[in-house]
Amino acid sequence: MISTISASPAVHTPLSHQTVQIPPAHFVADSLSLSRRLLFDPSPRERSETRGGDGDRGSKTGGDPGISAEEEEEEEQWALAKKEALDTKKKAEGEKRKLIFSRAQQYAKEYESQEKELIRLKREARLKGGFYVCPEAKLLFIVRIRGINAMHPKTRKILQLLRLRQIFNGVFLKVNKATMNMLRRVEPYVTYGYPNLKSVRELIYKRGYGKLNKQRVPLSDNSVIEQGLGKHGIICIEDLVHEIMTVGPHFKEANNFLWPFKLKAPLAGWRRRGITTSKAATPETARITSTSSLGG
Repeated sequence: MISTISASPAVHTPLSHQTVQIPPAHFVADSLSLSRRLLFDPSPRERSETRGGDGDRGSKTGGDPGISAEEEEEEEQWALAKKEALDTKKKAEGEKRKLIFSRAQQYAKEYESQEKELIRLKREARLKGGFYVCPEAKLLFIVRIRGINAMHPKTRKILQLLRLRQIFNGVFLKVNKATMNMLRRVEPYVTYGYPNLKSVRELIYKRGYGKLNKQRVPLSDNSVIEQGLGKHGIICIEDLVHEIMTVGPHFKEANNFLWPFKLKAPLAGWRRRGITTSKAATPETARITSTSSLGG
């Protein structure tokens, strides 16, 4: 469930990092495992036929002459267990849907409260004759914009560490001293900015792919996310968006789970601003701020 949030400038106010209480999910995993085993295992009659049973052993019933009383009782028990497993699976899936819905509502309220708090702080600063300075951002989005021509080996190694192996690949990055030092080294080959909630959500929803068993898997179902990040308490796409946006305690695992985004080149080309020389601008002669849309 996606709540509508205005595409205002990036909000960098510190988050409360309220811990979401996750109920124990052992019963869900056990019930789903039992359900799969009962739903896909053959019935006793099918197993008997597979073994080549001729139906001559044991006393015969008045129904099917090829089934003994013991086999008929086993068949009834199997059908009852299969029905109970199906009911348990439906109940577990219903509880999981309720949990996902409640988390989405909680995240929407959290984002809305942060937006209101930012507006309040700006108004107070303006009334006092000053201006509000946003805290330092904690999240970056980096896009590679140049190839490997005349590239230093150390620069190529840094791009590989950042998982930017192709042009127009994009990744999220946590802001700290080490990452900023790496960005200064590869600055001529990348462009980066501070994404807001709308950008993070659209990137994950529209262009997001996960990594399962070293394979690129589309995020078409919450089960894909639960399979890759369920042990960290991330079971749906809204959990993933929240973990990335807030740079939460499991940001590293969530970011590594996301396959590098494959973006398109801007239709109108790159726009160059802030060129300080009349000559042809290059990364060595002028500092260029490249801007483009994320989508294409």
